[in-house]
Amino acid sequence: MKETEKKIRDLLAREEVAMAHGQGGLPLGVLAARQRLALLFDPGTFSEIDLFTTSRTNGMNVPGDGVICGHGQVGGRVVYAYAQDRTVMGGALGEMHAEKICKVADLAMKAGAPLVALLDSGGARLSENLDCLTGYGSLFLRHAMASGVIPQLSLVLGTAAGGAAFLPPMTDFVFMVAGTSRLFTRARQVLEAVEGKTVDWEELAGAHTHAASSGVAHFMAVTEEECISEARRLLGFIPSNNLEDPPYLGNGDDPARTNPELAQVVPPDPTKPYDMRRVIEGFLDNGEFFEVHRHFAANIVVGFGHLGGYSVGIIANQPRILAGCLDIDSADKAARFARFCDAFNVPLVTLVDTPGYLPGTEQEHGGIIRHGAKLLYAYAEASVPKITLVVRKAYGGAYIAMCSRSLGADRVLAWPTAEIAVMGSEGAANIIYKNEMAEAKDPEGVRQAKIQEYREVFANPYVAASRGFVDTIIHPAETRPQLFRALESIASKREARHPKKHGNFPA
Repeated sequence: MKETEKKIRDLLAREEVAMAHGQGGLPLGVLAARQRLALLFDPGTFSEIDLFTTSRTNGMNVPGDGVICGHGQVGGRVVYAYAQDRTVMGGALGEMHAEKICKVADLAMKAGAPLVALLDSGGARLSENLDCLTGYGSLFLRHAMASGVIPQLSLVLGTAAGGAAFLPPMTDFVFMVAGTSRLFTRARQVLEAVEGKTVDWEELAGAHTHAASSGVAHFMAVTEEECISEARRLLGFIPSNNLEDPPYLGNGDDPARTNPELAQVVPPDPTKPYDMRRVIEGFLDNGEFFEVHRHFAANIVVGFGHLGGYSVGIIANQPRILAGCLDIDSADKAARFARFCDAFNVPLVTLVDTPGYLPGTEQEHGGIIRHGAKLLYAYAEASVPKITLVVRKAYGGAYIAMCSRSLGADRVLAWPTAEIAVMGSEGAANIIYKNEMAEAKDPEGVRQAKIQEYREVFANPYVAASRGFVDTIIHPAETRPQLFRALESIASKREARHPKKHGNFPA
């Protein structure tokens, strides 16, 4: 018994030493690795793996080797996570550091549970040379294999430099914190030497840059606490793996509830903008919309919500920005979100108000054709329930791209304000009645009359409905119950596809 007691005391002493790492020793306002994990998981549910792992490099015998790995529960569901500890060699990645992460990623795959990465690393551990590079390769492989199988979230809570910078975009969603997160492939000093000018850290690698300009970050929080809270909230909308459905959330909001205010959202003048978020919040449960990529490509809105308790993904044109036109960034943003929803069985609700693709040589030379094709591909490929609501403008190729009937929409609804046509009434009238206007004594009067005539004869939802391209024209106030009934009617959808290894996504 005495020998056993001695071994137990030894265990407790070793645990105390090992767990001292990741507890503190950081600047004010910066959370330690264990504090971050405590905020992520439900209280008292975290179980650590590989607490006593150490580096094989001489002189670096640090318990845990700079990363804390394990599993716990988030909202009562199992989640795996790893948190890099910047107090151990700056959180730099070495051989055993990478081995620990690979193990927890493999376990998450076997368990069919989400994987959350809490990143804070200066990059590769130079003292371990090729072993650390091999570690990065192993991590990239794991994230790629897990893609579409389990949800993966990256929270950049400090620095992710060099090879570490490529880890977040290989996961599904990236979170950053304003003022403290840094994500970059080359150090500022290197860029300054190359470009010959001073480079500001925040401008180069900060949260706002990646949330608004590069599009790498999907979420930008003010504090670490808010960042981790938002990650927990996101997990509540999605399933644990690709074989499950998203969790149902009973919230007491009647699916049959109407909203008369929606009839006042779209201005009578078709050239006037409005905020599409008013429509989205007007039909979702309790008006709660969890927006994704809010600061990037703002001419399209994507995010999650609940409809009658069921999780749905929303993709919507935003008339307030660029009149809701599709461009390179908005096509990329919507396509990737649609593919995530399809991979994890989240039904898609698409709201349409777009006059077309953004014109200009910058867009053409930048590759709007290949980027726009990504959105077409994503919708066509998606086999989840797809419901489309045409709110106002739906013109030309952009009408097709926004999940039209021909692209695979299961149900297509339209408000009476919908304008569905090959092109806008103004442009069509200018082309069709060009000669008539040229010969008229009052060409502008003729032009306006022909624009109105085209709008009444062609650009309305009833023409599309007469051809079966629109299933139902609804009163705006009935949007919530109509969308819920459509979702209920197609929720059990099964769609067989031709067997293949995988498709070739547009470049």
